[in-house]
Amino acid sequence: MATQLPLPPRVGMVSLGCPKNLVDSERILTQLRADGYQMSADYAGADVVLVNTCGFLDSAKEESLEAIGEAIAENGRVIVTGCMGKEAEAIRTRFPQVLAITGAHEYEQVVEAVHAAAPAAISPYVDLIPDAGLKLTPRHYSYLKISEGCNHRCSFCIIPSLRGDLVSRRPDAILREAEKLVAAGTKELLVISQDTSAYGIDIRDQPRMWKGAEVRPHMTDLARELGKIAPWVRLHYVYPYPHVDQVIPLMAEGLVLPYLDIPFQHAAPAVLRRMKRPANDAKVLGRIHGWREVCPDIAIRSTFVVGFPGETEEDFQYLLDWLDEAQLDRVGAFRFEPVEGASANALPDPVPEEVKEERYARIMEKTAAISAAKLAAKVGRTLDVIIDAVDGESGGATGRSTADAPEIDGEVHLRDAGHLAEGDIVRVTIEDADEHDLFGVAAAVD
Repeated sequence: MATQLPLPPRVGMVSLGCPKNLVDSERILTQLRADGYQMSADYAGADVVLVNTCGFLDSAKEESLEAIGEAIAENGRVIVTGCMGKEAEAIRTRFPQVLAITGAHEYEQVVEAVHAAAPAAISPYVDLIPDAGLKLTPRHYSYLKISEGCNHRCSFCIIPSLRGDLVSRRPDAILREAEKLVAAGTKELLVISQDTSAYGIDIRDQPRMWKGAEVRPHMTDLARELGKIAPWVRLHYVYPYPHVDQVIPLMAEGLVLPYLDIPFQHAAPAVLRRMKRPANDAKVLGRIHGWREVCPDIAIRSTFVVGFPGETEEDFQYLLDWLDEAQLDRVGAFRFEPVEGASANALPDPVPEEVKEERYARIMEKTAAISAAKLAAKVGRTLDVIIDAVDGESGGATGRSTADAPEIDGEVHLRDAGHLAEGDIVRVTIEDADEHDLFGVAAAVD
């Protein structure tokens, strides 16, 4: 008689917020898959729905609450995790029917809550998962989280209260995960944390053996070893500590992508002091120029806050002048928004909303002009591009250069590219450019 296998419970997932949250979601789903669960792409097919929330800004909290409400309305059986888990009482007040609430990177508690809500019976016939785990990104790129938490106490940020102080992962564990991801098809590793430059300072006296050699828990050592594993390694959330200078030669050698994501947040010394961030902007400018001497193709992206309490017109003009000098490749800007629990909320001299809007428009105009000029200078060059999507009908394709991270930077649009596939790394001759994107034709497939 044939064995009748029970149908496994199905779990739906709504993942909000930053890539760090996305990695948390992937870890949770990987463990649940190992425990015998199947994934559901919609509410109707799920026995329970996980909502991984973001709580960094009030607008992000409201988006998270809306997602919880939608999941309850569409499914009814909802478990909440992520940054808003710190505000369990507020969530339960609005949604008393939520089954369970856990905090950020509390993987075991989330899994236990799912087990309680929808018990699974593991079957050796069907319960198999990929060695690299389950992913929420395309096969050819993966986020690689190297630490949790942050030791900074920026006045506008509540991340330390949500995720705690810095806790670095063992370097050998990170490198082992990277190998598994690459073996499963990853071409680009996107290294993420709250503060990538600070990686290892909490475990600096704990080197590990890797491939017969000792590897220090240090940003430079880790970047060098990752560059031996993956074709592309991209560094995000890098604070400009002095030792970042040691990574630039690795970029010039081709071990690491010539790309730095540095959250400068502002340039005016008075504003940086109120933000409780380093305020030596002139020294940073000198280092940026030095980086470009070592690695001329380095792309620097950053984010800035406009309308921070006490920001004067002189402060804002200082920022615009600094951007003229720095010539950053990619820039995002945010209007200051009070976050519950942030010390910046108590600062005097709030900037009126209409002034925030006006300054936001000016900084975006400034950075768009810089971006357009830098991209125009690439016309006629041949660049490495990783393919993200191919349109079989039009014969076109969309990819990214080494200067472009997925979903936050620009794209490279290719013609006559129907022969390419997702994940191909190709040489592309650039034919045109606009404020944010490049346009070209593939020369060859690696």
